[in-house]
Amino acid sequence: MKQETPRRIGIMGGTFDPIHHGHLVAGSEVADLFGLDLVLYVPTGDSWQKRDREVTAAEDRYLMSVIATAPNPRFHTSRIEIDRTGPSYTVDTLKELKTIYPDSELFFITGADALARIGTWHNWDELFELAMFVGVTRPGYQLDESTLPPGRRDHLFLVEIPAMAISSTDCRQRVAAGRPVWYLVPDGVVQYIAKRNLYHTDDVARARAQLQAKALGREQAPLAPLDDPHPPQS
Repeated sequence: MKQETPRRIGIMGGTFDPIHHGHLVAGSEVADLFGLDLVLYVPTGDSWQKRDREVTAAEDRYLMSVIATAPNPRFHTSRIEIDRTGPSYTVDTLKELKTIYPDSELFFITGADALARIGTWHNWDELFELAMFVGVTRPGYQLDESTLPPGRRDHLFLVEIPAMAISSTDCRQRVAAGRPVWYLVPDGVVQYIAKRNLYHTDDVARARAQLQAKALGREQAPLAPLDDPHPPQS
């Protein structure tokens, strides 16, 4: 029996280091609101934009995403960027997906903060010919429309998702500090992190002190439901 081509496809790109429940809730909410037949989670391959820290190996990030998305029949993890050489640009990913799914409508899902900077992305002027863009955010977030490219508002949507104060950075810091990440990331991902000994550090005491300082509000950092895989690009 021939498999039916998905009519509407969501694409969620990110480092997914690690993937967490915020990513999954965002994909589920957008899929429901926009009637998506498929949501592709696309781990970045060459994370050139995160040179300020060591990024976990692409294969580990891919496998964690596979584990996390497996229970949902509408979710799938793609190797499209991992198997491509060179930097991971959204425009290249969308062009390749358009070739694979020529008759499907594409919806690129990202954080609202990242969406506000879309004018800085690589070849951003081509993006709107390839997909609709959905920015997900916490309730109450106000998107500054003055930062959005003029004349493209019909291709941009803002969606509130259940507030979840989870970030991949926090998850990594908790593991490094010897703290649990149960219920922040899927159970299978917790087990994979432990099996592969990911995110651990030799200086556990220092990691715990940093995490405690952050919890007490001594270190202020914005919380976002999604990783921002697209900082300003040149």
